[in-house]
Amino acid sequence: MRRSWKILSAFLLFAAVLYVTGAVGAIDDTLRFYVRVARLYTQTPDATLAMPFTGVSKKQIANTWHAPRGTDRIHEGQDIFAPQGTPILSATRGLVYKIGENNLGGKTVSIIGAGGRVYYYAHLDSYAPQLKEGDYVTTRTVLGFVGTTGNAQGTPPHLHFGIYTSSGAINPLPLLTDRTTTATRPRQVNRLPLNRRT
Repeated sequence: MRRSWKILSAFLLFAAVLYVTGAVGAIDDTLRFYVRVARLYTQTPDATLAMPFTGVSKKQIANTWHAPRGTDRIHEGQDIFAPQGTPILSATRGLVYKIGENNLGGKTVSIIGAGGRVYYYAHLDSYAPQLKEGDYVTTRTVLGFVGTTGNAQGTPPHLHFGIYTSSGAINPLPLLTDRTTTATRPRQVNRLPLNRRT
């Protein structure tokens, strides 16, 4: 009986420490995020995607899919050119999966959309203010701004836009559609709070 009380006391102390330090909230946030991701995986992938910019049409894009990149790789996406600092809009609804930097893409944002597709936005000059991993985004959400980070240094400013599925990269160009000029203005972040505790 004493051993049961010791175990229960240790568990309660551990739970109190987690609660006081905020770890419970972080665990709760993580679980909510993965539940939302699981829901996205059950949905049918988008048949069309909104152009990541206003004022750029599909016919202005030179197809760079599978263009050679050096001697050992091919281009797995589309380069969409726009002036430095142009706002980049999400091409689909989804969740911000990752915000970070790497050697090739420079500053990047990855969005998980319906069907579990990952939409990859690279070479950003900067991120949208307050954009956080776990945020829900729509086609009106600004993700960041056009730049030349990563291996795009020394090239004209552009967005590298890639789509990744469980079976590999797919060409974004056939899915892209022009944004209408009557579309509503872009929003910065459409935040769904993961943790409602204050």
